[in-house]
Amino acid sequence: MRRRRSIPTGTWGRPALAAVLVVATAVFLATVPLHRGFFDVGVYYGTVNDWVHHDGRVYDYLRPGTHYGFTYPPFAAVVMLPMALVSWHVAIAISTVLSVVASVLLLRWLAGPAVRRLVGPRAEPGQDGEPRQGERRPWFVFVVAGCLFALFEPVRDTFSFGQVNLLLVALVFADARLLATGRGRYAGIGIGLATAIKLTPALFIGYLLVTGRRRQAAVATGTAGAATLLAALVDPGASRAFWAGALWDTDRVGSLSYISNQSLQGVLARLQPEHPSRLVWLVCVLAVLAVWVYRARAAVRDGDDRTGFALTGLAACLVSPVTWVHHLVWLVPALLVLTDSALSRSPGERRRPLVVCAVLYAVLCSSVVWLWRWDSTGPDAFLGANSYVWITLGLLFAAGSPERSTRSVLAPGAGRLPGATAAVVTDGVVTDGVAATRSAGAWRRRAVDSSGDPGSSG
Repeated sequence: MRRRRSIPTGTWGRPALAAVLVVATAVFLATVPLHRGFFDVGVYYGTVNDWVHHDGRVYDYLRPGTHYGFTYPPFAAVVMLPMALVSWHVAIAISTVLSVVASVLLLRWLAGPAVRRLVGPRAEPGQDGEPRQGERRPWFVFVVAGCLFALFEPVRDTFSFGQVNLLLVALVFADARLLATGRGRYAGIGIGLATAIKLTPALFIGYLLVTGRRRQAAVATGTAGAATLLAALVDPGASRAFWAGALWDTDRVGSLSYISNQSLQGVLARLQPEHPSRLVWLVCVLAVLAVWVYRARAAVRDGDDRTGFALTGLAACLVSPVTWVHHLVWLVPALLVLTDSALSRSPGERRRPLVVCAVLYAVLCSSVVWLWRWDSTGPDAFLGANSYVWITLGLLFAAGSPERSTRSVLAPGAGRLPGATAAVVTDGVVTDGVAATRSAGAWRRRAVDSSGDPGSSG
């Protein structure tokens, strides 16, 4: 008589729950949030088509019925030239697919350490070849993380506008991953390309400089310069128009006092809509940059580039004259670092920091700032209309600051790193104790203990 193989209890529980979460998230995204109609990808699409098919000028194009035109450096227009070969709907599809790919990479790189810490070491299968009952599976945690990521307001808006934000974050954090895995000699290209496409990531070149990565900073600067020169060769007139005029015309991107501008400049502009003080703004910028330099250097001394890069994203959002809500995807790494730091604590100590993380996430998903869209005056507006600015400032001080769990483990592939047979994993960031010190003078040599938990390596 043929024996029937028993199905472990709960075999279908997680897949069913994961399916419910995905469907619920998709229904919410399709019905509840304000949809932006792929407005920004429409600007990109119209610009390159007018440029290619009608001999138009990149910075003269305005989307029909609006006063909004192309605001990025000329290299961004060169990168987007393939849009002139496809239909409008294909352009939307390409924009969405690229953002999805960038999202998957970022979740893998940034949430991976926290997921591994939460799940623990991989369990062996049972005698029947099936996973043992009660085994915790990382794929399910990644599904939950993906749903939370998709509900985050800046991420929702990035997809809905058809923005390039997630692609830029992925380019920058590709360099962070190279540095964290002992391949720092290749780092800098991603940051350089991101800077040439949009100027905000330029602060990451400053990060490389203040943390002693002069070679990587030179690579990033050279990459950005070469990309900019390429754009100048393709269309010299567009380069002159941008660097001599469009770059300095903040009216091209909209009013500085508009509620979506969640930067320090936006706060000051809402306080004084007619004449925001440039001196006060400059003082605030310098103060933020001073805090950023101090905390970034401290993070790198601890071998924690992931926190250093996250802090740089926060500082870039604060000091940029214009930081629309969808630009705040740069807050995702800091939120993940803060959450990972909370999870590294003992069960009795992690509850309060996890509650703080949950509250910050909920506020950043709530669209609360739009309650003051029509009237951003008064004490309540100062607090509420600038909520995302205050959260960004708080994260600049708090991200990575709780007691960090430093565990030395044998990293996968560490034997292939030059000059080392093992690596240190700190909060899920892999650091080659020899190669990292050689490539960055600020790195400390660390003792390597191979008796740790291999399941937690990043």
